[in-house]
Amino acid sequence: MTKSDLQLKHDVEQELLWDPKINAAQIGVTVDAGTVSLFGAVGTYGEKLESATAAKRVSGVRCVADDVSVKILGDHVRTDSELAAAIQRALEWNVMVPKSVTIKVQDGWITLEGVVDGNYQREAAERAMLYLTGVLGVTNSIELRAEGSSTEVKSRIESALKRHAVADAKAIEVSFSGGKVTLTGSVTSWSAIQDARDAAWAAPGVTEVEDRLKMW
Repeated sequence: MTKSDLQLKHDVEQELLWDPKINAAQIGVTVDAGTVSLFGAVGTYGEKLESATAAKRVSGVRCVADDVSVKILGDHVRTDSELAAAIQRALEWNVMVPKSVTIKVQDGWITLEGVVDGNYQREAAERAMLYLTGVLGVTNSIELRAEGSSTEVKSRIESALKRHAVADAKAIEVSFSGGKVTLTGSVTSWSAIQDARDAAWAAPGVTEVEDRLKMW
């Protein structure tokens, strides 16, 4: 059953209230033709991302526009030097993040740079930043090494979709060229789109994933 924008707004608001990691009172919700817009201000970067993730969990949501800002107050304020030192320790203690990853910090905003072998390493570096005190935002500029043949990578991704029982796997078309995977087709849920993206990123040699999947 297709939900009305009014029903979607209600469901997203209830999901935000349901998640204990989110202060729903600080986040506003509007919906237009299935596209959810979030606005307001929260105290941490992690909470900003959690609110967008919560909205995506709601069935019927076709797109999420995250306009929530981060305003760090009181005891959570840190200087760039303090933040840089904390980030360095967090990366050094993370077994998933290689030493090739470097950081820049400016006014509470973190930029991650370097070259790694797999997207899981790039994601691990970003996740390590999410709940550090004083972080306003993260730009992940870490690059991936490209390798692998088009036929091999395409086959691996298609096999992973079937193996993981991804919803609508048969409706997803996979193409690969120059390190870039393109996903096309129509699926029935946001989770199917995310599962397909995760499967594509997990393949060795993938440096970019373009998601052209549509919900119906």
